[in-house]
Amino acid sequence: MNIILLGPPGAGKGTQAQLLVEERGMVQLSTGDMLRAARTSGTEMGNKVAAIMDAGELVTDEIVIGLIEEQLQVKDGNGFIFDGFPRTLAQADALGDLLTANGQGLNAVIEMKVNDDVLVERILGRAEDARKAGEKVRADDNEESLKIRLMEYYKKTSPLLGYYYHAGDLKAVNGLGTIDEVKVEIAAILG
Repeated sequence: MNIILLGPPGAGKGTQAQLLVEERGMVQLSTGDMLRAARTSGTEMGNKVAAIMDAGELVTDEIVIGLIEEQLQVKDGNGFIFDGFPRTLAQADALGDLLTANGQGLNAVIEMKVNDDVLVERILGRAEDARKAGEKVRADDNEESLKIRLMEYYKKTSPLLGYYYHAGDLKAVNGLGTIDEVKVEIAAILG
């Protein structure tokens, strides 16, 4: 089973992905994690990623797809959770082609729907709790930065929602429910 989790920053994608890893044996493919791992791997692809990142440039779609292809060929779980990818229509097409070439498909695209104002309050509250506990907090967990991050997310993701809706793959869950409520909604979609 292969799924994509879509949702704005702070919607709980990482938490739900981790639950799916633990409970279903799926493999979470986070592009950020893959790029960091590739950068330090010492492989040819890793050296290419490191050079691009060190130059302050964006890693190309071709490289990200190459990293995903490497992971798909390992096949050490019960399917994949794509987290943070795809972000564009070109990436969505490339992922579809890659899955097809590997004899796989996409089972569901799950959008974690949220009310932006409530989400911002939740993230700011979490950040404040972390500060009180002496924990590290993201520098951009402030209201202005969050609103910019949300706007960027919606600008980039809106076309994907239409793309996957048209393909019949898009399902939605209430991303503002409790962790267990969201988990139950996702489980109902996945069967």
